[in-house]
Amino acid sequence: MQEEKDLINALLNPKTQNDAFRKLLQLYQRPLYNHIRNIVLDHDDTDDVLQNTFIKVYQNIKNFKGDSKLYSWLYRIATNESLTFLQQKAKKNGISNEEQKQKLINKLESDVYFDGDEIKIKLQKAIASLPEKQQLVFNMKYFEELKYEEISEIVNTSVGALKASYHLAVKKIEEFLKNN
Repeated sequence: MQEEKDLINALLNPKTQNDAFRKLLQLYQRPLYNHIRNIVLDHDDTDDVLQNTFIKVYQNIKNFKGDSKLYSWLYRIATNESLTFLQQKAKKNGISNEEQKQKLINKLESDVYFDGDEIKIKLQKAIASLPEKQQLVFNMKYFEELKYEEISEIVNTSVGALKASYHLAVKKIEEFLKNN
């Protein structure tokens, strides 16, 4: 916790800001990449969203109030950037968000950066069939192994609601996998 406070203070100090931002990148680039990749699925799109996320962080670190943990704030920005990106991409292509997600799932099979077999693609299709909030909760709990309290800070929802969303997501995924 003290390390996080020191990092935030260094990010706010113009003399130490650049070194602190490099440290922030070093600490969070990989986990945020994975988080964003679980949402947008495409490697190149993930890189774009990750870059936009860190630009937003750099521009807005002075607004970080410390009400939540730094990583929760970073994940919230990454999540919002990812969802906005998907909405804009769907709108640009003149299709619904669901159609956009399905298009990305189909593209996974030929994605050289996706290290998955047929069952992983089937799992991604099952996840894509979930409502957006259930997708987020499932990905953060299952793949990123975040605690409900951490997810609660990121998506600004109660722990009880998250547990219910995760339980429903698991049931729907099991049903999808059984029937497909």
